[in-house]
Amino acid sequence: MDVFLERRKKLAELLPDGSVTVIHSANNKIRNGDTDYSFRQDSDFLYLTNFSEADAALIIEKKGDTIFHLFCAEKDELREKWEGPRLGPENVSQLGFEIGHKISNLISKSGEFLEGANNFYCQSKSRNKMFFALSKEIKRKKINFSLSRELIAEVDPYIHELRLLKSPEEISIIQQACDISSSAHERAMKAVKPEMYEYQLEAEYLHEFMINGAKDCAYPSIVGGGENACILHYSKNIDLLKDGDLVLVDAGCEYKGYASDITRTFPVNGKFSPEQKLIYEIVLESQKQSIESISEKSNPLETHKKSLEVIVEGLLSCGLLKGSKEEVIETQSYSKFYMHRVGHWLGLDVHDVGGYEKDGKLRAYENGMITTIEPGIYISKAENVPDKFKGIGVRIEDDVLVENNQPKVLSSAVKELDDIQHLMAS
Repeated sequence: MDVFLERRKKLAELLPDGSVTVIHSANNKIRNGDTDYSFRQDSDFLYLTNFSEADAALIIEKKGDTIFHLFCAEKDELREKWEGPRLGPENVSQLGFEIGHKISNLISKSGEFLEGANNFYCQSKSRNKMFFALSKEIKRKKINFSLSRELIAEVDPYIHELRLLKSPEEISIIQQACDISSSAHERAMKAVKPEMYEYQLEAEYLHEFMINGAKDCAYPSIVGGGENACILHYSKNIDLLKDGDLVLVDAGCEYKGYASDITRTFPVNGKFSPEQKLIYEIVLESQKQSIESISEKSNPLETHKKSLEVIVEGLLSCGLLKGSKEEVIETQSYSKFYMHRVGHWLGLDVHDVGGYEKDGKLRAYENGMITTIEPGIYISKAENVPDKFKGIGVRIEDDVLVENNQPKVLSSAVKELDDIQHLMAS
């Protein structure tokens, strides 16, 4: 069975009989003037359809039998000369759909399907739009369906539950994305040099991504030298990389719709200073122990706590924090140096969907989950610490699959101190 049809059927099984569900594609967004941003399909819609055009919708009509309808733009010879080919409603069988419709008929057909239905589902992003449009349609055609904003159910949680556990096919694609991104990080380590601009180093990543079949980044790359490494989502990437500074690069490609998310921190001149080495080793040890903590008996919160314990102990040992480990954790005085969680789900979205709780309890790791593990220490120049530590920002991030109830690291870029220095010297 086609994998996308199988996903649609799994979703339909979760929905009650007598339901109609509408799931929208992404739309084109204007960048400026008459120029659009590069189109990227809505992840939920892509997951269920493998359809890459804008202005489309999927309807799941489950009233006794289950019928999957695809609404899309009509064939248009003139527009296609400018914008490229369209599938057209008459060709939806190529994607495993029984019935195709013109997208202009979405509201009228939705109204027809609601006749005699008991439940209506849509995405949270389109809830208000569908309520107003269908209210008018139901009133105009006197359709037998009681529609209220409060009773429109959100389909998102059902889709996201399916997306949380990755199939072997998805894991294979994410592994390829990680391989490409790992290669890019090692390429950058070899290419970096003092007085290079951050955006020039970023270009090394973009080249490696594209030359290996990954046209897009999974998110705006962070290339932060020196103090810029202490800005968590720094993305200007415009400053000079200075001799003696570290550069933190958080960059991952998107491959066949799936994200990788890898961070490496390395010295611009190829050699860690004693203070940089000290902070780096604390973060690396935190990451190693966090990864080791992943099992069917643990959960993401426990993994975060492990990362926090190691970082706090390290910062206490080098005098950057004062007090006992318990006091520092209770008062959160560590948060000026470590202010984020250790990881997040990864998949079609870089911060992927799926709940961290299930049935009111913290959710344990399960086979097929993929999470990032990314502890960090960020010492701004504004902090009251010895000058030799100021401006050091370190984060180390890898993508980790839960397989056979154990962690499997998918990203392979070097991260041991000696390995980085050796690679940079080669």
